[in-house]
Amino acid sequence: MHWKGRAGYIRADMRLTSAAFLSLLVCLSAQEYPPPTSLVTIPTAGGLVRGAFSADMRLQRNGGLTTSLAVGLSDRFMFGLSYGASNLIGDDEPVPYPRPEVILKYRLIDEGVAFPGIAFGIDTQGFGNYNDADSLNRYEIKGYGAYLTASKNWRTPLGNLGIHLGANYNFTENVDEDDDPNLFAGFDFEFNPEFSFLMEYNAALNQNDMTAETLALSKGGYLNAGLRWSLFQNLHLDLHFNNLLFDEEKVSYFNREIKVTYIEYF
Repeated sequence: MHWKGRAGYIRADMRLTSAAFLSLLVCLSAQEYPPPTSLVTIPTAGGLVRGAFSADMRLQRNGGLTTSLAVGLSDRFMFGLSYGASNLIGDDEPVPYPRPEVILKYRLIDEGVAFPGIAFGIDTQGFGNYNDADSLNRYEIKGYGAYLTASKNWRTPLGNLGIHLGANYNFTENVDEDDDPNLFAGFDFEFNPEFSFLMEYNAALNQNDMTAETLALSKGGYLNAGLRWSLFQNLHLDLHFNNLLFDEEKVSYFNREIKVTYIEYF
């Protein structure tokens, strides 16, 4: 009887150990909060929830400034507009962008333990100066246009790790007759609740036939990195290092940008 009791204790300990191990696996694989709506430039499957709105400001090279406002109309659907100008900061004449750009995102599938979240969206806002003095009639780096993106998050001992990848088709900046579908991927890693590291790659498959010498890279895509500092729960400050695969014949160094994002609920 005594040995049976000890065996019962052993079996109970094994069950507790197994339960603890399964709980650890779930903790490492389950998503505890939505991923960010974007990394440096690429969109993710994350979106604003119902009743939330965001305002962000991107300070670009040559005094460029892009602002955007977006609101969560439901837990799956967000809508927004963006607008900006080149040379807005400095002593040169500001050059406004030709039109406001549209931001739409709808999450088709919620993220689960085994499957990523998937979202469809439209974002026509490009990056950098708008070139209308030559045959391009487009931003230095094309916007993502219509895209499909997937995101999967894991909880690690240090913090959240998110993997994001997708494909896009730009239907507004195709005067250069380079309208190939494009691919992008990236990840964000949380060092602690305040600091995150971002890295992404935009293959730029629809930007190979460039003619403006001021463009940073005509082949090879764009590798971007960034640091995100969450000063408060609703305020985020990003420092971006863009075009790390820069072509020395066209630019002498990679781009640096600052992005400020404020999120509020009503």
